[in-house]
Amino acid sequence: MTINLGIDTALFEYICQSVENTPFYKMMGIYLTALGPGEAEIQLKATPQHTNPLGLLHGGVLMSIADAAMGNAIRSLGIKGVTADCSTSFIASASLYGLLQAKGKVVKAGKRLVFARAEVFSNGQMVADVKGTFANVGTIDPGEKSDQHG
Repeated sequence: MTINLGIDTALFEYICQSVENTPFYKMMGIYLTALGPGEAEIQLKATPQHTNPLGLLHGGVLMSIADAAMGNAIRSLGIKGVTADCSTSFIASASLYGLLQAKGKVVKAGKRLVFARAEVFSNGQMVADVKGTFANVGTIDPGEKSDQHG
């Protein structure tokens, strides 16, 4: 169940439905746990399907949940944003069987660009620090049918 940390109920429900219906999120096992003004928390339970050829958790998994956290933090402000640039610093190894958590936050929302950050944790230990730049491509109308992409 996703916690509403203070955004409009219609927008909250729209985003929750959109996240639940996003095919990539379903495939990865990504789910939304909290959403507030300019912030979002995403979780994923790491499993062997998330490994690289060395048997370690793939870095793309960490990047994906960070991107999802930042993107949904932006959407919590009613902004449709698409990733233009993303930079990830891997700080530590993530546990293969642990709970991954990404906390995304909007740093600055301009007319054309939105800047965001995310921290990724594995079993409570920070494993990645991510900065993202997103293109503002419009506003969300919660009255419209929910899009299928997070």
